[in-house]
Amino acid sequence: MSFTRLSFFMQKRKGFTLIELLVVIAIISILASVVLASLNTAREKARDAKRISDVKQLQYALELYFDDNGGYPTDLDAASLVTPGYLPVVPVPPAGTGESVYTYVALGTGCTDYHVGVTLEGAGNEALDADYDFAGDDAAAVACNGAGTTDFDGTDPLFDLQP
Repeated sequence: MSFTRLSFFMQKRKGFTLIELLVVIAIISILASVVLASLNTAREKARDAKRISDVKQLQYALELYFDDNGGYPTDLDAASLVTPGYLPVVPVPPAGTGESVYTYVALGTGCTDYHVGVTLEGAGNEALDADYDFAGDDAAAVACNGAGTTDFDGTDPLFDLQP
């Protein structure tokens, strides 16, 4: 076979075959689905990390409020936490669990106790091992405004804290 005949066969093939294109598309599709599945898990963990951080930030602000006032506020509002400078803004949970505010109730006579929490998306989160898990039917769960038992169920996946 001469060089001219070989170059003739090499010039004839200029594109990819249909099979080659389908294989490449299939591989790219599989890789994309694996990456998207990993990203969704990472986003869920990031939202849960923000929720946990916000609840701990609220806990610190509530302790500062208690030190100045001798009791906890009845509500998590701007007047009690932002205006005095305990928080720059009252945090709100990220989307994902359907909650628009962090759950909070001031407890006991003179608001000397509280319960704050939020539902996490990941029920297997390690932070749930170290939270309070307070059941809301306890007799000590009387709201400081005298409205009766207004505490919430502290079972997982609810990340909840008390002082």
